Amino acid sequence: MRHPSLPDLPTRTSRRLGAGLAAAALALTSLTACSSAVGEQSGGGAQGGGVLEIGATNDLVPATFFTNSSDSTNVVVGNVYDSLVDYPADSLEPQPSLATSWELADDGLSLTLQLRDDVRFHDGRPFTSEDVAFSIRTWADPAWAVQLQRTAAAVTDIDTSDPHEVTLGFEHPLSNVFDLLDMVPIIDEESFDQLADGEAYVGTGPFVFESWTPSSEIVLSRNDDYWAEEPELEGIDISIVGDPQSQVSQLRSGQLDLITGASSRDLSSLESGGDADVTSFAGAERNVYVGADLLNPQLEDPRLRKAIAFALDRDRILDEVYQGAGFAASLPWPEYSPAYDEQANATYFRDLDRARSLVDEVGDVGTVPLAYPAGVANYEATAQIVQADLEEVGIRTELQPLEFTDFIDKLIAGDFGGLWILEHLYAQYTPSTLAVSAYPFNADKNASHFEDADYKEHADAAWRLRDGTDQEAADLYSRLSQDLLDNAFLLEIAVLTPRIASRGVEGLAWSKRAELDLTEASLGDAS
Repeated sequence: MRHPSLPDLPTRTSRRLGAGLAAAALALTSLTACSSAVGEQSGGGAQGGGVLEIGATNDLVPATFFTNSSDSTNVVVGNVYDSLVDYPADSLEPQPSLATSWELADDGLSLTLQLRDDVRFHDGRPFTSEDVAFSIRTWADPAWAVQLQRTAAAVTDIDTSDPHEVTLGFEHPLSNVFDLLDMVPIIDEESFDQLADGEAYVGTGPFVFESWTPSSEIVLSRNDDYWAEEPELEGIDISIVGDPQSQVSQLRSGQLDLITGASSRDLSSLESGGDADVTSFAGAERNVYVGADLLNPQLEDPRLRKAIAFALDRDRILDEVYQGAGFAASLPWPEYSPAYDEQANATYFRDLDRARSLVDEVGDVGTVPLAYPAGVANYEATAQIVQADLEEVGIRTELQPLEFTDFIDKLIAGDFGGLWILEHLYAQYTPSTLAVSAYPFNADKNASHFEDADYKEHADAAWRLRDGTDQEAADLYSRLSQDLLDNAFLLEIAVLTPRIASRGVEGLAWSKRAELDLTEASLGDAS
C-alpha cells in the first residue's frame, strides 16, 4: 500500500481576509486549532466578465438541500451563501467570514462571535445575530437530515441581544464547533418556505440565485453589492447533464467551461491530451468505501466483514479507477489529520488466504446485495472490481445499481439491506465530527445499524473536549480508529483528492467541503 505525501501547493488568501480585519487576525492567535500540510491552488487574474457554463451530474433536491450530496447543490451553496468562519483548505484554523473575531470560554461552554455590520441578504435585508440563531436552529432540525445535526442541537442557548454579536451556549464543550460554523450556511428566514419548495435561495454570498428549471438548468447572477471582493464573473449557468460522457464532449466542444462529473479516467485523458485543465482540491479529501448493513444477518458476523476487508484490492481500484489520485487506506483519515496513524492505516491489506480462512469459519452466506449509484463510471468500475475480489474468496454478490436520489434516501434511512459503495466526506475535519455526525459513522445512529458501547463512548468523549488537537484528543482518536478496525462495519478503500476539469477558467477555489468558490474565477483563453 502506498502512502504518498500530499503536494506542497501554494495557498490562496481567503477572500474574506481580503476584506481586512487585522484585529480579527490577532484574535485568532489565542485559539487552538490543528494545522496541516496541504494547500489550495488558485489562478491568476484573467479577463473579467462573462457567464461560466458548468455541467453538473445531479439536479437540486430541495428536501436534501443541506446534505452536501449533489454536485449542483454544492455549487449553489458554495456561491449563494456565506458561513460564519472559513477553514482554509490547508488547515483547521478558522478564518473570518461573516464573523470577524471570537472568544471561546475557558470552560468551553460558550463562544462569543463579533459579526460584520455591513452585510445584506440578496433581498436587501441586513444580516444580524438573529440570522445566526435561525440558521443553527434550522441545522439542528432533524427534518433536514444534515450531517452535523447532532452538533447543532448541542448549541442550547443563543444570545442575540446585540445585532452584531452572538453568544452560543453549549450543552457541553464541543471540539468541532468551528467545523459547524464553517459548514452552516447563513440562510434567510423570511424566504425559508421558498427554499424548502425550491423556489428561492436567498443568502449573502457572491452570487444571487435567479432561477431553477428542474432537470435542466440553475442560473446564478453576480452580487454587485457583495460585502467582500466583487466576483469577476457576470453569472453562472449550471446545466444538468446526467451523462458524464456528454459532459466531457460538451467541454471539449466549448459548450461547457467546467464539468463536475467526469470519471477519473476521463480526467486523465482530458489532461494528457491537452483538452482541459484538471484542478485537484487538496485539503478537501473524500473517501471511497464499502459499507455493510448489519441488519442483514449475512453481514452481522464481523469475521465476514473482515474477510471483505482483506479481499479488497485497494491498489487496483486506486490505480485503475481513480488514476492514482489518493492513497489506499484502512482508515478514513487523510495524512494531515490528527487521527492519522501510518501503521494502523495499513491494517487491512490484500490477503486472500486470510480472507478465505475467515469465510470458511463463517460458512456459506449465500448472495449478498452490493448497491452503488447508477450511471457514475467510478462507482460502476469500483463495484465490478469489488464483486470480483469477493468472488475470489468465496463471497457472492449481486450488483444493484440505484438512481442517485434513491441511493441517498437509502443512505439516510439505513435501508441498503447488504453492501454498498459510495464516497464520504468529513474525515478532513476535526476527527470527532466523523464519529458523531457523518451518516455512515455516527456512533449514535448510522447507516450500518452498528451499535457498540466502546465506540459510542470514545466518539462522545472526543466530541466533548474543548480542544480537539491536544494529546487527550489524540489518544481518543487512536481508540476510535481501533474501534473502526475491530468492527469493520465500514471498509475503507482509499482517501481521494477530488478533481474537476475546466477549459479557460482561472481563479478556481473551493471550500473544505469541496464546494466550488467562484468569487475569484474568471474566463480566459480556452484554446
